Amino acid sequence: MTNPSEKFTKPYKDIGPYVGLGTQLAATIVLMFFLGKWLDEKFELFPVLTISFTFFGSFAGLYNFIKTVLAINKKRKNEEKN
Repeated sequence: MTNPSEKFTKPYKDIGPYVGLGTQLAATIVLMFFLGKWLDEKFELFPVLTISFTFFGSFAGLYNFIKTVLAINKKRKNEEKN
């Protein structure tokens, strides 16, 4: 017999690990953009570093996003087997 409150908490428990991933991805890209912009102003290289750091932030953020999602899914599959 299942706990009645589990019916309401299970969806939140399932999506919980994914909630912060989008924010983390966006924050990585924005942070790297502003870092590149700041360095461009400091070294007078506009827009070379802004573009470079934005692409680097995008790739790093996507890599982390995909790696985290795959790890969460692998963990969930292992839990379902047991």
